[in-house]
Amino acid sequence: MGKYTKEDIMRMATEENVKFIRLQFTDLLGVIKNLEIPLSQLPKALDNKMMFDGSSIEGFVRIEESDMYLYPDLDTWVVFPWGTEEGKVARLICDIYMPDGTPFGGDPRQILKKVVAEANEMGFTSFNVGPEPEFFLFKMNEKGEASLNLNDQGGYFDFAPLDLGENCRRDIVLTLERMGFEVEASHHEVAPGQHEIDFKYADAVQAADQIVTFKLVVKTVARQHGLHATFMPKPLFGVSGSGMHTHQSLFSGDKNVFYDEQDPLGLSQTAKYYLAGILAHSRNFTAITNPLVNSYKRLVPGYEAPCYVAWSAKNRSPLVRVPASRGLSTRIEVRSPDPAANPYLALAVMLKAGLDGIKKKMQLPAPIDRNIYVMSDAEREANGIENLPATLKDAVECLKADPVICEALGEHALMNFIDAKEIEWDMFRMRVHEWEREQYMNTY
Repeated sequence: MGKYTKEDIMRMATEENVKFIRLQFTDLLGVIKNLEIPLSQLPKALDNKMMFDGSSIEGFVRIEESDMYLYPDLDTWVVFPWGTEEGKVARLICDIYMPDGTPFGGDPRQILKKVVAEANEMGFTSFNVGPEPEFFLFKMNEKGEASLNLNDQGGYFDFAPLDLGENCRRDIVLTLERMGFEVEASHHEVAPGQHEIDFKYADAVQAADQIVTFKLVVKTVARQHGLHATFMPKPLFGVSGSGMHTHQSLFSGDKNVFYDEQDPLGLSQTAKYYLAGILAHSRNFTAITNPLVNSYKRLVPGYEAPCYVAWSAKNRSPLVRVPASRGLSTRIEVRSPDPAANPYLALAVMLKAGLDGIKKKMQLPAPIDRNIYVMSDAEREANGIENLPATLKDAVECLKADPVICEALGEHALMNFIDAKEIEWDMFRMRVHEWEREQYMNTY
């Protein structure tokens, strides 16, 4: 991303033959929304004068207070590599403001900015995030709809002919690079049809912007290949689900404050406090980082997904892993989030949890270097290892009970999120599922 002025954007729009601009934001649940305008309206948009109806957006406002304004972040300007014969389409990510010029408290992007500002006040100049979003590719049927037929039977790090998604994945990478991403790795994941593309870390708000853009690019390029890309955490029973492992570190200027070369593990006291905060609040922020009924089908033993609250520098079964890199690359990896999460909210609550650990100087429990999946219940209890919530309902109840995470979200977003998730749980709870028919129809 560059540092752009209004004049820069008007010039680039003309030079690139841009005819339409998408003013983009996400609703409370992380779904991408946009208002598309012709080039003639771009000056108005750059002056923060584009209005929209907020009452139609999930988790925003009531119909009697519907007028809201889009304030484009000029540094998010990017031209999509696809377009029409008439011209190209560009994008600006926006913050949401009220008619009186105040920030909208339920805007996920500004919720993250608020927690980042808290970190800045504590002396940390940046919260760096490296996400690892995974996704599945399914074939489309004759109607152009997603089927349950996978596009390959490959496994971890496989390649063509087993990995038939290789060409699609390569085109996704090329598209991302044309849009300014620095892609670090691209590979087939553990499950058939499952893929991962990793891009370079960035500060928190930019990282969340990149996750949103990444999901849009993946879905768009997949459709060009006759495939449907989904970030649903667990689309298939019996195979691994899709996670979004999140590497994170705090910097002060050009110094990584998580690194201490004198420490046996290379971790500073600040890093240990931060990690302790993550562990202390992990059960309570899970509703945000794993926001779907389906998310909890992934968080079960046996498929490499963490379902126990613990940490280690040596194995991958706990919630948090400390990768081996040190120096500027010192970081922790929170392994529970999944790609269905609203990235702005997910990063906000994890940062808030870590900052709380620093403020309260929370003591880090001992690492768990054994495979937790093979421990008995008694062994886990003896080691103080808690379970993550087992259902969305449980996770929402944990969220309600944590004033620190609630504060990060703010009253408006919190109440609307809880309402939406309680409705989702009730819809799931009342539905009769195929498993029930298979188990009970002939027996009873």
